[in-house]
Amino acid sequence: MEESLTDSMYFIMLALLKPQHGYAIMKEISQLTAGKVEIGPASVYTILKKLLKAQLIVLEESHERKKIYRLTPLGVETLKAEVVRREKLFRVGEIALKKAGVMDED
Repeated sequence: MEESLTDSMYFIMLALLKPQHGYAIMKEISQLTAGKVEIGPASVYTILKKLLKAQLIVLEESHERKKIYRLTPLGVETLKAEVVRREKLFRVGEIALKKAGVMDED
C-alpha cells in the first residue's frame, strides 16, 4: 500500500501496535484520542479487510468468536512512514499559519 493511510486506517493501525480484536480496537482508538475519535464497527471491519488484503495486518488467532489482528512487519514500516509523513504535514501547516500571522511564534 503505497498511498497514504486514511485517518481511520492510521488509528486502527496505531491500536494494533498490540494484537487485538475489533471491539478492543475501537476502545483503544477512543482511549488514544481521549474520546475525540470514534470509529464504528462497520467501518472498523471494512478497514480491517482492506488492511488484511494489503498485508499490513494478519489474523493472528480466532477464539470465542473473537478474531485477533496484529500488524505485519510491512504494517509496522508503513505506520512508521505515515507518522513521519503526518509530522511533515503538521510542520508545513504550522509554518504557514505562523507566516500568515494567525498563529503565535513559540
